Parts: sequence; C-alpha cells; structure tokens
Amino acid sequence: MLPKIELHLHLEGAAPPSFIRGIAREKHIDIGGIFDAAGNYAYTDFWDFLRVYEAATSVLTTPEDYARLTRAVLEESAAAGVIYSETFLSPDFCGGRDLAAWRDYLHAIQEAAAGAERDLGITLRGIVTPIRHFGPEKARETALCAAETAGAFITGFGLAGDEKIGRPRDLLWSFNCAREAGLRLTCHAGEWGGPQSVREAWRDLGVERIGHGVRAAEDPALVRELAEAGIVLEVCPGSNIALGLYADWSAHPVGRFFDQGVKVTVSTDDPPFFHTTMEHEYARLAESFGWDEAVFRTIAQTSLDAAFCDPATKAKLKKKLESADD
Repeated sequence: MLPKIELHLHLEGAAPPSFIRGIAREKHIDIGGIFDAAGNYAYTDFWDFLRVYEAATSVLTTPEDYARLTRAVLEESAAAGVIYSETFLSPDFCGGRDLAAWRDYLHAIQEAAAGAERDLGITLRGIVTPIRHFGPEKARETALCAAETAGAFITGFGLAGDEKIGRPRDLLWSFNCAREAGLRLTCHAGEWGGPQSVREAWRDLGVERIGHGVRAAEDPALVRELAEAGIVLEVCPGSNIALGLYADWSAHPVGRFFDQGVKVTVSTDDPPFFHTTMEHEYARLAESFGWDEAVFRTIAQTSLDAAFCDPATKAKLKKKLESADD
C-alpha cells in the first residue's frame, strides 16, 4: 500500500463493468455482446477491445453520467493506494467535440473529482486526447476544445486510439495548438506500432512522455536515446500482457528499461478490461523483477516529476510520498 501516482488511465476504460451495465439498465439500452458469462468485458484482440470500449462508452451520454463515472473510478483507484491520477478525456465522447457541451461535461467531471479529493484524498487531472482513428480533422476540433479549457484541471494533451492509422505528424497542427495553449504533451506510441512509432511521436510531435512505448525495446539505439533525453514512458505492463504483446510478466521489457536508465512509470491503462489494479501491477512487478520498496519509491518520484500538474499540487503530493517514508 505504498502511495502511488498513475499517469496513464482512460476514464471510460476504467469503468467497472457493473457500472456500465447499471447505466445501460437505467436507460433501457441493449449493449449485449460485450460481456462474458462472468460479467466481465469480453474481447478477442486489441481492435475488438476498441469496439467493446466504444460500445461501453456509448451509454455515457450526459454530464451526470461522467460525474458518476469519475467518482466510481476514483474510488477504485484510491482503494489501490493511488494519491494522484491523470486520466485521458476525449471531447469525442463528451459532447461530440462541441465546445459548450464539452464545458458541461468537464464541469461535471471536475466537481466529482473535487469531491473525491475531499473525501478520499486522491487528486485528478485531465489530459485531452483526440481519437487517432477518427482522423486529423476531428482531432483539430478536439485540440480547440483542449486549448479553450486548458488550466488547473486540464493540464495535458495526448493521442489515443488505433496506432496503425496514420502517422503522428498527421496530428501536428493539433499538438501545436495544444502546446501554444500551455498544455504538456504525451502520445500513445510503441504499443502496436514498432520502435519507429516511438521515434516519430517523440521527434515529430515534441512530446515529453510516451504512452506505453514498450516496442522501443526492439531498438537498442532508441532505448539509449530515450534514456539520454529523459523521455518518460507511461508503462502499463498488465495491459500489454492481457492484449498479447508479451507472453508473461517476465518477458515484459519494463525491467530492462529501468536497468538501462529509461524513466519509467507504472499505470493500469484500462484496469477492469485487463483485470488489474495498481496494487496488482506493483505485486507482479515485485515478483517478476525482484523490485523492492526502494525501486517503487523511485518510480513514484519519477511519476511525480513527470506529472502534468502545477508546482503547488506537486509539493502536496511530495509531502504525501515523504510521509510514507516515516
């Protein structure tokens, strides 16, 4: 139960299946076919996962739905020892990229986050993400929503979705828009795309963090470059293993990244889809790589340093990390 900082979490993807089923029942929406016999999300591969993810998200149609979702997700995270979380939010799902509607959804999410911080001691910040397979034009609309609401809560801009659609530079306008608005930048890469996708996201978009990035392990020169440049990888081992990128925990490259001086953080990605929690991630990493408490404290500090929040928030989080040392 060390205090944990999570930098890679999709809000809709963190929705417990029971929560989505409950919302669907309330609205009399049939979303059959996305759950297995035990009531868990059911999918066959990453692309089927995207289908199920979007089907589950389709029942979330109002700001109030997102307020309830935010509270449910933060309760789960806090129970696993998370004290700070950054979650990916997309105006594609929250109001169809209409700025006025997006503001309504965002207000509801922020209100729920403030309540969770007061009651549970967990702090939330948002990273706006266009959906890659929705195309560059829609990404521009998303970037404008992000730029108009950048501030204390919306602190970052990223990119999610099908990594095999298009190239990072197709989204350069959107990333430049977000950068000019003062948002910090990350990008999913090196999960389903190879090492070159990591290099392109880093160099073409100028991001300081890479979501996943694990395929960089296939290019030793790139690994050295990432370490030297201080690029932070938002690694989600349980997700990678559940989706079949690696056969098991011992085969995952996160241990090698850490040993080679790459800045790594640990997150759950879409935890109920992958039957994981931050507690579970820590436990399996300890088992697989012999990581002790000192390693996890190093990872927590790396995560804090890489977080897209303001200095005052970081100072409060630092005190929480330090108090756990006493």
